[in-house]
Amino acid sequence: MPSAQTASNTHGRSSTSLRGSMSTDTSRIEIHGLVVEVVRKDIKHLHLGVYPPEGRVRVAAPLRLDDKAVRLAVISRLAWIRRRRDEFGRQDRQSRREFVSGESHYFEGRRYRLDVAVSHRQTGVRLRNAAWIEMRVRPGASRDAREAMPYRWYRARLRERIPEIIAKWEPGIGVLVADWRIRRMKTRWGTCNQEARRIWLNSELAKKPVACLEYVVVHEMVHLIERSHGDRFRSILDRVMPQWRQRVDALAREPLASEAWEI
Repeated sequence: MPSAQTASNTHGRSSTSLRGSMSTDTSRIEIHGLVVEVVRKDIKHLHLGVYPPEGRVRVAAPLRLDDKAVRLAVISRLAWIRRRRDEFGRQDRQSRREFVSGESHYFEGRRYRLDVAVSHRQTGVRLRNAAWIEMRVRPGASRDAREAMPYRWYRARLRERIPEIIAKWEPGIGVLVADWRIRRMKTRWGTCNQEARRIWLNSELAKKPVACLEYVVVHEMVHLIERSHGDRFRSILDRVMPQWRQRVDALAREPLASEAWEI
């Protein structure tokens, strides 16, 4: 599932991510004042994405499609593209975190203040209470070392949450997840490999409300039985999670990370 807002025609995929395909040609075209990045790849179907923070528009197009076909595809989605760009413009963004006392950090959709204490003994991260996250670090710990500590803590919290979510939704969806993994992803909340029945989830989801994490897990589980985002995909979501659209909207309102979002 793209963390950027995306739309696609039915795109057959063994993995929901297109980044594994080798780019053969990259260009830019202007359509109604909108600059669109076009990457031609050895893929079957066109994929259009709008990416934060500025609303960059990118099209991954099959080699067989000429510029005219790409233009028509973009023009047919112009209203949707502009709506997503407007949404990104209104979305809160976090500045680069330095992992020092007093900073704001998020966990499961709640905002906490960070309290960093130097310790010669035990180090680690914990929730002190409903307002503070406590982090104990070694003397002289660099910014990168401090950043790595909450990252490990976030991953551990996801490892606690994800198995129960998968077990909860497997019977209703009618799919068994063979494997799941967590990793940092800059443009996707989740992705999957249908043949291996494996899903990957973005470590940033630890910062989002549990309902949003649950939606992303379910989204990728549905992709294990339906590759596209078409009518069948939506009908399955409507059946198993009738309020999935509200969860998508809630995820879109969450603050964006500070890093540059790229393919």
